[in-house]
Amino acid sequence: MTDLGTPSTASPTPPPALAKTLKEGGTIEPVREILWGTAAGARKYETAEELPADMRRLIVRLMVVQADTEFASIQQHRSWLDHAPTLEDRWIEARIVADEARHGLQACRILRDFGEEGQKYIDELLLRREGQHKLDAFNMTFDRWSDVGAFTCLIDRVGVYQLRAFQECSYGPLARAMPLMLSEEQLHLNFGLNVLKRMVREGPRYSGDAAEAQAAVNKWYPRALDMFGHSNSDTSRRAIELGLKRWTNEEAREMYIRELSPLLHNFGLELPDPGFDRRIL
Repeated sequence: MTDLGTPSTASPTPPPALAKTLKEGGTIEPVREILWGTAAGARKYETAEELPADMRRLIVRLMVVQADTEFASIQQHRSWLDHAPTLEDRWIEARIVADEARHGLQACRILRDFGEEGQKYIDELLLRREGQHKLDAFNMTFDRWSDVGAFTCLIDRVGVYQLRAFQECSYGPLARAMPLMLSEEQLHLNFGLNVLKRMVREGPRYSGDAAEAQAAVNKWYPRALDMFGHSNSDTSRRAIELGLKRWTNEEAREMYIRELSPLLHNFGLELPDPGFDRRIL
C-alpha cells in the first residue's frame, strides 16, 4: 500500500467514467476498494487501529463536527414541534428531529471506534448547549417559520453535500453509514423548499409571505456558503489524498450554488451574491 504520509506522484486513478461520477457527485456502487486518493485500488480501512495517524486525526475531527451539527439542529428545531403552522408541518418537524438524533448517534458510533479519545469527544458533545457549537449556522435561532424553511432548504442541503463527499470513502464504517443518512436528509431538503414555495405562493393563508421568505434566504445563504470551509484549504486537499472526501471545499460550494439557484428562481426567490455577508472565504 502507498505510504499515506508521503503522497505518491504517480498514484492510481479511477477509470474515466468513474472519475467523472466521483467529480460530479453521482451515486457510487458499494465496493471494498479505495476509489480515489494516493491509495486508490487498495482495500478500505475497516478499523481505527489500522489508520495512519493523520487520517485518524482527520476522521475524528470530521465526525466531531458532524455530530455537533446534528445535535445543534435538534436544539434549533425543538420549539417548532409545537408551533409549526400545520399538523403536517409538526409531524415533519418531529421526523426531522428524530433523523438528526439518529445521525448524531451514527457519528458518535464512529467516534467510539477511536476508544477513549472518541468517548471524550462524545461526552463533550452531549454537554454542548445553544450558542456553543462550532459552526455559525448552528448558533442561530429559528425566530420565524421562514427560518425553519430556509434552514432546511439551504443549510441541510450543505449537509447533504458533506455526506455525499464521504460516499464510498476509504474508511469502511464511514462509507457504509452514508446511504441511510442521505436518504433521510432528502426529506429535510424537500420540506424546506416546499415551506419557502408555499410562503411565496400562498402568503398569509399558509404563513408569512414572499418578502419574508426572501429575507430568510438572504439570512441563511451566507452561512450556508461559509459551511463549506475556506477556499484553497490544505485540509480539504489532504482529505481527498486520503480518499475521505471527493471534492475540495470550493468545488463543492460551486456545485451547491449551481443546484440551488434554479430551484429558488422557479418560484420567484433569488440568491444573494456569493460574497454577500460572508465570514469564511
